[in-house]
Amino acid sequence: MFISVLDLFKIGIGPSSSHTMGPMVAAARFLDGLRASPFSPHGVRAVLHGSLAFTGVGHATDRAVILGLAGFRPDDYDAEAAEAALAQIRADGRVAPEGLPSLAFAPDRDLAFDYDAPLPGHANGLVLAATDAQGDVLVQETYYSVGGGFVLTEDELAQGRDTDDGPPVPYPFKSAAEMLEMCAETGQSVAELKRANELSRRPAADLDAGLGRIWAVMSDCIDRGLAADGILPGGLQVRRRAGSIHNALLAERGLNRAAPHAINDWMSVYAMAVNEENAAGGQVVTAPTNGAAGVVPATIRYWLDHVVGASTARVPEFLLTAAAIGGLVKHNASISGAECGCQAEVGSASAMAAAGLCAVMGGTPAQVENAAEIALEHHLGMTCDPVKGLVQVPCIERNGLGAIKAVSAASLSLRGDGTHFVPLDAAIETMRQTGEDMSHKYKETALGGLAVNVPNC
Repeated sequence: MFISVLDLFKIGIGPSSSHTMGPMVAAARFLDGLRASPFSPHGVRAVLHGSLAFTGVGHATDRAVILGLAGFRPDDYDAEAAEAALAQIRADGRVAPEGLPSLAFAPDRDLAFDYDAPLPGHANGLVLAATDAQGDVLVQETYYSVGGGFVLTEDELAQGRDTDDGPPVPYPFKSAAEMLEMCAETGQSVAELKRANELSRRPAADLDAGLGRIWAVMSDCIDRGLAADGILPGGLQVRRRAGSIHNALLAERGLNRAAPHAINDWMSVYAMAVNEENAAGGQVVTAPTNGAAGVVPATIRYWLDHVVGASTARVPEFLLTAAAIGGLVKHNASISGAECGCQAEVGSASAMAAAGLCAVMGGTPAQVENAAEIALEHHLGMTCDPVKGLVQVPCIERNGLGAIKAVSAASLSLRGDGTHFVPLDAAIETMRQTGEDMSHKYKETALGGLAVNVPNC
């Protein structure tokens, strides 16, 4: 089992990795298939199913599919060009992706939301088709956006294909128990095992450059969020708060009236800054998803800015450790809110952040595993119930609390010797089982929980 740190941490756009980035990636893959096909299509159309239909507008899924079919991709997204393209497509009823003829695509006619027929493979399903001049289907493909921006076709999902198509890695751990055993046998840390696996697939210079860019984008996202104000889009009239809270915290520095627990506000404000940027459709890093994008960068920024001895030179170690834990969760359970609720998103992110922080603060592999378990265990059962289908309430604050839990989990684990009662593998399996048992109302459909118990306008 190998999931690259550069796949788990993907640079993209808000507000949702599974509902925005995934559908855009699916559309890009569909276009690649059309370019290689012998057909000369006249038009394209799309149908959104399951969670992609229920919360598609709030998560900008419709917008992502339209732009994806026009040739846009999350990793090099140009917001200004996208706005111009959207206006042109709505006016002309056509998309013009590079390498293909202009294709008929009127969003009001050719993009449908199917609320009644979820696809069998995953809650986040979409069907893309290319048609001839009469409207008959020439090429059709079903895609599943399985969380964190990962996309599989119907066949790939049925084959149980993960993200690993390459040669064997030197340390192929599929569980936390195997990971700890390999650490004990080799004397290496979790990050060192993960780095060795990464280097079996790419040169060290590429890995280091990728890790550097991940943290640069995360850090820039925090800074943009702290500098911004105004109302977030979507109709809930949610006001950005990170900037004003940050200013208040800066003003309180060095004053006797600052309470000791204000450190929690610093952790929260870094996370809220990221998720306010995400809600506004800004550039973020999946960590492991957009909805949970604030937890890991907030924990890193907390460590760098508030912990004596912290150094940016060790951020790659943090990210590699976090990715090892995130890969275990993705492989053995899920990082998709539509599949397992928010325990799979913020819960996974908190476990990743706790592990990373524990590692850079000198934790042993056993303490790292313990930190991840503590953080994940205390998110079990958390639902995904976005009000109005927007990644705003309760998502933004939830990232702040996820960061606080991550720091607390790392601190608790460092107070012990790594021995503990509940293994991380058991917590991950419990999350998977809980997700299976959880009603679909609480899995990113906005049909239950806070989504129906507070005003939506």
